[in-house]
Amino acid sequence: MKTRYSVYLRPSTIIIDLLVLNLWLYLFIILPDAIHGMEIVNFLLMMNLGWFLGANILGIYHIFRLTKFSRIIKDVMKQMLVFSFMAFAFFTIYRINLSENLVNYTFQMLIFLGSSIILLRSLSYFFIKRWRLMGGNFRNVIIAGSDENAKKLANFFNNRRDFGYRFLGYFSNNKTDLSIIGSLDDINAFAEKTNLHQIYCNVGELKVDEINALIRFSENNLIEIKFIPDSKVDYGQNLTLQYYDYIPVFALREIPFQTDIKWIKRSFDIVFSFFVIILILSWLIPILGLLIRLESKGPIIFKQKRNGLNNGEFNVFKFRSMFVNGYSNKIQTNPDDLRLTKIGKFIRRYSIDEMPQFLNVLFGSMSVVGPRPHPVFLTEQYAKIIDKYMVRHFVKPGVTGLAQIKGYRGEILDTEQMRNRIRLDKFYIENWSLLFDIEIVIKTFLNTFKKNQKIY
Repeated sequence: MKTRYSVYLRPSTIIIDLLVLNLWLYLFIILPDAIHGMEIVNFLLMMNLGWFLGANILGIYHIFRLTKFSRIIKDVMKQMLVFSFMAFAFFTIYRINLSENLVNYTFQMLIFLGSSIILLRSLSYFFIKRWRLMGGNFRNVIIAGSDENAKKLANFFNNRRDFGYRFLGYFSNNKTDLSIIGSLDDINAFAEKTNLHQIYCNVGELKVDEINALIRFSENNLIEIKFIPDSKVDYGQNLTLQYYDYIPVFALREIPFQTDIKWIKRSFDIVFSFFVIILILSWLIPILGLLIRLESKGPIIFKQKRNGLNNGEFNVFKFRSMFVNGYSNKIQTNPDDLRLTKIGKFIRRYSIDEMPQFLNVLFGSMSVVGPRPHPVFLTEQYAKIIDKYMVRHFVKPGVTGLAQIKGYRGEILDTEQMRNRIRLDKFYIENWSLLFDIEIVIKTFLNTFKKNQKIY
């Protein structure tokens, strides 16, 4: 009989959440007599029902073995935002007077509730990790196949015991230097004498009839079967399954902000750039403009052709940091560059020269966060020598990006540096979230004050 792992985890989490919710509702709303009579009953009923429905719609209880801690916290924060609207909506629906005391009590209740839920999730997450390291909450797994990806997966099982996988061995019909328990035909007998939970099937090594046989066996014996991609094919890291009617199709990646939620990113771009333009650029442009013109003749704002969304060209705006010259679209800036002005060196050191790009953001050719746009000559150069370089043009370029906060700013000295930039750009594209953008913006601001030898 199969072990039922984590069977009590989700229901117990829901019960504890509701107990904590009602505790804070009692202490901050009912006990201070903020609402009265039948309003109390209706309030408790609506809040409990609202919490439960909101949590299930947002999926905050859909926590699995490989769920990241950051995603758990993000889900709780989304739930608290939705629940906050529900709480104030109740007062509006029942025409309850929003007195200053009631508003204060409600905000205090929401703060304590959110903090408590996050604390409980943190304790639960790390307790389960510890429990698995001690041998609890485990799954017995085998791998059918023995190629490179199979080896990497086995190393993951053995090295990350906190995820609770017990790797029992490989099964393969091929000769290999690995310790093979048996052939593919031996899996049935092995499973009968072992409490086997999962089979990981290497699709690049097994034949179609062997895969089908394993599928039939696993489903008839309540064993989960999962598939390891062929190591000889580069599928990417975010392969997604899509359905065209009833026809399954795999896509290399799903770009989050090209879906129905793209308005979230665009709204953030408009609001953020608008405030930067009003609060900073409105006075910075006249002051810097005067300093730039006093030192050298030429325009205050420098425009340069760069590649953006779908590799289309657009004019990026920057404060001019060089004497007017004919080489800006041909060579990169270097440490001893004689083209740099004195004021130019200062504004480049603190990335102030990039500030006019928030006009690009407002106009829609750029985003606050995204892969940095490269000059056309660099795009043409590196697109020929770096594999998958053009992936970065699936999205709008950004004023800042993940590569920049990881230290890849300024002059590109060699191909390896560019490869690392592209790797980080791809990760950002495939893992975007609004909180990720906010995190990058904050780290960009903090990094501005750090010394960087590549910025000049």
